[in-house]
Amino acid sequence: MSESPDVVSVERVIAAPADRIFELVADPARHHDIDGSGSVRDAKSSPTRLTMGATFGMSMHMGINYSMLNEVIEFDDGKRIAWQTGPVGNFQGKFFGGRIWRYELEAAVGGTLVRESWDISQEKGPIKGLLRMERTKNHTREAMEKTLANIARLTEQ
Repeated sequence: MSESPDVVSVERVIAAPADRIFELVADPARHHDIDGSGSVRDAKSSPTRLTMGATFGMSMHMGINYSMLNEVIEFDDGKRIAWQTGPVGNFQGKFFGGRIWRYELEAAVGGTLVRESWDISQEKGPIKGLLRMERTKNHTREAMEKTLANIARLTEQ
């Protein structure tokens, strides 16, 4: 697990083939099923499978309901996918948005090593300082560990 002021990563070996895991992560309609934070609600206006450059909306809830618009910015089919988040609407975009969620998969003894990263290096506005706080990073790390456990539960057979 790597750490920096702007990136938190967690990893886990999941006893499932990479293609099965990748199909789950690349399906925005299933993000609610894997989310360990409890904030992801429903995909909206999204493709059934993400590819490079795809955009997808997500209904969210963290104290209040809100929506995010995401764009796939990294894609290596079966191995790596990352999307960058942004709020819906220009006004909100001045104050937050830009964090990157990344999944990397590689063969490992016993299955597939899955690494999830939360990268705020491109986050906009004053929220970046709050996101860098250790409390926020710890909360995010715990949620990501739950996400990987959910992925394992849904893909291991």
